[in-house]
Amino acid sequence: MKALGIDIGGSAIKGAPVDLKTGRFAAERCRIEIDRETTPATMAGLAGEIARHFRWRGPIGVGFPGAVQGARIRTSANLHPRFVGCDGAKLFGRATGCRVTMMNDAEAAACAEMRYGAGRDFMGKALLLTLGTGVGTCLAYRGVVVPLELGHFPWKRGKDAEKHVSMAARDKEDLSWAEWGRRLRDFFGELERLLWPELIIVGGGVSAKHEKFFQYLHTRARLVPARLRNQAGIVGAALRAAESR
Repeated sequence: MKALGIDIGGSAIKGAPVDLKTGRFAAERCRIEIDRETTPATMAGLAGEIARHFRWRGPIGVGFPGAVQGARIRTSANLHPRFVGCDGAKLFGRATGCRVTMMNDAEAAACAEMRYGAGRDFMGKALLLTLGTGVGTCLAYRGVVVPLELGHFPWKRGKDAEKHVSMAARDKEDLSWAEWGRRLRDFFGELERLLWPELIIVGGGVSAKHEKFFQYLHTRARLVPARLRNQAGIVGAALRAAESR
């Protein structure tokens, strides 16, 4: 069984067909750069380009960086504000000509990591964070994934936490790995006090460089990088699409 996963981030839309038996890409990933000015109509057109690139006619899962309820997009902190209120399944379904299942992007990454990656067979409480343009968060307990929006937790000076601890914040402020790591340590400490996870999985592209900042994170829970790294969002979105048939 295969499905096409599409992962929308703050700087790119990426997609690939996924072999759901192994959790691996069945073809090389297609990536198209975007920005905050990319409108819903344009984004849908790019999703259509990805589907045509793979000559895809089957189920498609789309992970979006915001709160998603059913097919409806409720927040869009790092993308165009006109996404708010959109029926994502209809928007992307019309553009691709396929049945589309919507989900939060961090939820997609968590589903992939719990099925194929660092959380596989773990039946305790796991917290997964994706660090990129924003901060995505999910909690999993006994394999059941619950999407959260803790990147928007009011934190320093009342601003969203992701404004201080995302990769975008690190780049914008030109923080060293040590400086950024200490910010993450404080944020992770707050989340541990709130949620008491037994396992913390850190995803996003920066997870490939985890040795540069993990040394500054003193967590009570076991701390590991995501095994699927930046592929997790695509894999999880494809998995949800297949399971929603």
